[in-house]
Amino acid sequence: MKKTLPLFAAAAILLAGCASATATGAPGQPEKLELRYQGSANAVTLPELAEDLGYFGPIKLKWVGNTISGPQDIQSAATDQTDFGGAFTGAVVKLVEAGAPVKAVVNYYGSDDKAFIGFYTKEDSPIRTARDLIGKKVGVNTAGANLEAALDTWLKGQGLADDEIKQVQLVVIPPVNAEQALRNGQLDVAALQGILQDHAVAAGGVRPLFTDVGAFGPYNGGPYVLRTDFIKKYPETAKVFVSAVARAIEWERTTPREEVIARFTKIIKARGRNESTDTLKYWKSVGITRGGLISDADYTRWEPWLKQEGYLEHDKIDTAKLYTNEFNPYRDGAPAVTK
Repeated sequence: MKKTLPLFAAAAILLAGCASATATGAPGQPEKLELRYQGSANAVTLPELAEDLGYFGPIKLKWVGNTISGPQDIQSAATDQTDFGGAFTGAVVKLVEAGAPVKAVVNYYGSDDKAFIGFYTKEDSPIRTARDLIGKKVGVNTAGANLEAALDTWLKGQGLADDEIKQVQLVVIPPVNAEQALRNGQLDVAALQGILQDHAVAAGGVRPLFTDVGAFGPYNGGPYVLRTDFIKKYPETAKVFVSAVARAIEWERTTPREEVIARFTKIIKARGRNESTDTLKYWKSVGITRGGLISDADYTRWEPWLKQEGYLEHDKIDTAKLYTNEFNPYRDGAPAVTK
């Protein structure tokens, strides 16, 4: 049965052009000096790092709360509740297919040999193969996003039929609660990534059933999006935003790990949101390619899954309408300043 596409396109179109801007009027200067965004508890996002490093210049970030998932974050951007949002590439495809006027401008997360998504079960669990997951509960942060796509793609690659894959029960659970739910027996498998994964592994008693990087190799997982009307109205601001995020990526890629963790710790303590810095010690990698550059492969990789789930109106993904690298200082291969 074809899944219903999200119905946020109309709201996004109605709200297009309603962004509150402060125009400088000066050629080459950012037209909008405040960017609304959602953060992530106990973590430092790339824009937050970029601002702390001084890469945004006169532009300031305005935190309006924490996101609960990637799809929610980009819906907020599409409907002008925020100025940018980030999510899994497949979620971006679904949003654009639904008619929302957004475009991906820079990747912000991905998987490599240091930072990846792992599907973990308890050490003494009888679950050893894909077929063992039939009828079992798997915890993910949200439905229809990266974790579900990775799981379904792996299950299909392991030979499970579509009706068997449907018997694997997805349980939506906040990432911070997934480890405990697994240990308590509320889940048979939990999808863990980043510092939450490293914390669980360090505590012991869990093992990976599979990892996304092991199944698919290194890949870019998702981009930040801007509304198309935002790009048209504030091109210099869009350029500063993308450049700042790209430079922050390279700063993380080239800076000693201890220094990155120390910077994150300083940022979290300074912003006063009653957060913990305990898990920062597990940070390993930004996990994405140079400067967050986007490619067609970031989207076509998930084309079979998107078609199977009924998220595509056409046989092929039209990548031209999904993303642009025009604002990225690394697009031509030239070195860019990171310090």
